[in-house]
Amino acid sequence: MSKPTFLNQLAQEVLKSNSNNLSELTIVLPNKRAKVFLLEELKLLVLNNVFAPEIISIEEFIQEISGIRSVDSVELLFEFYEVYLAITDKDKQESFENFANWAKTVLQDFNEIDRYLIEPNKILKYLEDIKEIEHWSVDVDKRTNLIEKHMLFWKKLPEYYHSLYNYLVNKGIGYQGLIYREAVENLNHFSENNNDKHFVFAGFNALNQAEEKIIQHLLALDVAKIYWDIDETLLNDPFHDAGHFQRKFKSEWIYYKTHPYEWISNDFKTEKNIHVIATSKAIGQAKIVGSIVEKHIEKGNLQNVALVLGEESLLLPMLYSLPANVDALNITMGFSSKNNPAQLLIAKLFKLHTNALTRNPSGYVMYYKDVLDVLTHPLVEPYVNANELVSIINKNNYSFITYKKLVELYSKENELFYLLFQKWNADSVTVLEKIAQILLKIKSNLDYENEEEKITNAFVYSVFKVINKMISYFSEHPSINDMKTLQAIYKQVIDVAEVSFEGEPLSGLQIMGVLESRVLDFETVIITSVNEGKFPAGKSTNSFIPYDVKLQYGLPTYKEKDAIYTYHFYHLLQRATNVYLIYNSDSQGFDAGEKSRFITQLEIEKQPNHNLTFQYYNPDVPNIAYQPIAVPKTESVMTRLHEIATKGFSPSSLTTYIRNPIQFYFQRVLCISETDEVEENIAVNTLGTIIHGTLEELYKPTIGRLLTKED
Repeated sequence: MSKPTFLNQLAQEVLKSNSNNLSELTIVLPNKRAKVFLLEELKLLVLNNVFAPEIISIEEFIQEISGIRSVDSVELLFEFYEVYLAITDKDKQESFENFANWAKTVLQDFNEIDRYLIEPNKILKYLEDIKEIEHWSVDVDKRTNLIEKHMLFWKKLPEYYHSLYNYLVNKGIGYQGLIYREAVENLNHFSENNNDKHFVFAGFNALNQAEEKIIQHLLALDVAKIYWDIDETLLNDPFHDAGHFQRKFKSEWIYYKTHPYEWISNDFKTEKNIHVIATSKAIGQAKIVGSIVEKHIEKGNLQNVALVLGEESLLLPMLYSLPANVDALNITMGFSSKNNPAQLLIAKLFKLHTNALTRNPSGYVMYYKDVLDVLTHPLVEPYVNANELVSIINKNNYSFITYKKLVELYSKENELFYLLFQKWNADSVTVLEKIAQILLKIKSNLDYENEEEKITNAFVYSVFKVINKMISYFSEHPSINDMKTLQAIYKQVIDVAEVSFEGEPLSGLQIMGVLESRVLDFETVIITSVNEGKFPAGKSTNSFIPYDVKLQYGLPTYKEKDAIYTYHFYHLLQRATNVYLIYNSDSQGFDAGEKSRFITQLEIEKQPNHNLTFQYYNPDVPNIAYQPIAVPKTESVMTRLHEIATKGFSPSSLTTYIRNPIQFYFQRVLCISETDEVEENIAVNTLGTIIHGTLEELYKPTIGRLLTKED
C-alpha cells in the first residue's frame, strides 16, 4: 500500500518506545482479527529475534482484569432460568419457552446497565414508577389479573438482576456487562499486581463507561498509552458523526488537560476515486462485485483489496459470483445460521418427528410431505439414493406412512436413512445425540478436495457444535424435557450461532463484515448494500428501557449506534485510493431501499481531491420474442395419430388439442405422462377417471342391445 497503514505506524511507534522490553508490553486492540496483521507488521520491521508483545482484544483484556469467564448467550439463558425458578413461586413459574421470549431482552438491558456502570436499583425502580404512572387511572382494587402480572414483572426486575448477578459471580462466570463492572471494581488490585507492565490501546472509537474508566485509570498511573485512529477532517467538524466519540474524549478526559491528543491523521483529503454504483437487487450487486474483482486480478494481485458486505446474507451469492481465477480468499465475518443448509435439514427433521408424535398418539405415523422434504434435501439425497422410494410413495398415494413401512419399501442398507427416520420419543438428550450422529454421518460423506463441499463442511460443523452445547445444557438442566420446548430452544439457540470459515488472513481477497474492518486499511475497498437501514443499520432497538430514560441515564441510543456506523464507513475510506460503493436501487419489493445517507454526505461535503462518479447498471433483457414451437406432421406422427384414432379420441383429449396443441403432442403423441404426486384430496381428473370407470362397468352388460326400463 502506498500510504502507511495505521498498524504499520503503530508497529513503528511500539518498537521505537519499547525496543528493550517488548515482552513486558500488552497491546489491546478492538478485535482479535487485527492481531495477525499487527504481528505481520512487527515481523517486517524487526531484524533480530525478540519475544513478541502480548496482543489481545479489549474483551479478553477486561476478562483478565475481572478474573471471570465469559459465557455465551445460550448458556446464560439456561443459568438465568435456574435463578428465575429459585426466586419465583411454583404456581407463578413460566415454561422455559415463555421465559426465553422476555429473558433475552432483559439480559440485553442488564448488560447495557452494567457496561455503562449505572446504579441498577435506580434505573430499574424508575422503570417500575413509569409503569405505575401509566396505570394510575385504574383503581388499585379494579386492576385486572393481566395488569397485576404486568406490574409484578417490573417490581421483580431488581430482584432478577441482583439474584442473577450474585449467582453468576459465585460461579466465576458472567455476561459481558457483569465482567466489565467487576473489572472496574478490581482495577486497583490489578494495577498493583501488574506495576511492571505497560499497556498500549490502539484503534478505538466508541467506548462504554467501564472501558473509559479502565483506560483512564491506567493512563493516570502512567503505565499506558492510547493511539486513536481518526482523521482531522472528521474530528474538527463539530457536526460530523464519525468524530462524535473522539471529540467527547478529547474535551472530557482529564488526561488530555496535560497531554497532547496523539495521532490525528490527514488521509481523508487525499486523492480518491469513489465509484457509486446503483443496481437492482442483491444478485445484481454480487455480479458487479465479480466484475470489479476480475478487473483487479488483471491489474495485479488482490493483496490490498477488501470486500465489505453491508449485509451478511449477500455472502453466498457473492461467493458464487466471484471469478474462478480468485486463487485465495479469506472470509472473516459471522454468517448467520438461518440460511445454513445443515440447520434447514435439522428444522425439517424436527417438523417430521414432532408431527409424527402429535398427529397420531397411538402410533408413530409420518406425514408424506415431511418425509419427502427430508429425502430430497441436498445433504441427504445424494447419499441415500431414495428415488425409487419417492416414486413408490407418490404412485401409491401414501399420505401417511409408518417407520416400519418406510424401511420395508426402501429395502437397502443405509445407516443415514435409518438415523433420519428412527422414532424420536425419548428424552431431549437422546434426541440431540441422534441429531449429532446424523451430522457426523453427513460430514463423513463429504469430499474435502471439493471447494464447495469444504464450505458445506463449515456449515455442518457449526450446527454440530451447537447441538453438542445443547447436549451439555440439557444434561445439566433435566427440568426442561419435552419435544416442543426442545424445538423452541433449538430455534432460539440457532439464531445466535454463527458459521466460522477458515482462511489465510494475509493473502488474497479479504471478505468481511463492517465490524471486522476495524483498525485495518486497504487500498481498494468494495462496499455492498450501502442502503438506508442496512448501512447505517437504522433505528431497530430491542430493549425494555424507553429512549428518554436511556438519554437521561447516559445509555447508548440509536444515535450512538449511527455514529459508530459513520465512523466505520469513513474509516474504510480514510486511507483507500479506490472505493466502490454499491447499493440496491430498487424502490419496490421486500429488499427495497433508498441509497444510504453516507453517499449523499460524500456528494454534499465533496473534498477537492475526491473523484466521485455515479453509474446505474440495469440487467440485460433479451429483446427477441420467443419463437412459437412448431411440430411438423411427419410420417411417424401420423402413424401415432392413426393408432389413437383407432381406439378413439376422448372428449378431454380433443379439448386439449384445441386449447393447447403442444400439450396434446407431449401427452398423447409422445406419451409423456405427468409426474406422480400424492393426492390428499381427490383431484378433478382423478374423480373424472373414477366416474368414467364406474359408468363403463355399469354399462358393459348392456352392450349391443336396447336399454330397457329394468336396465
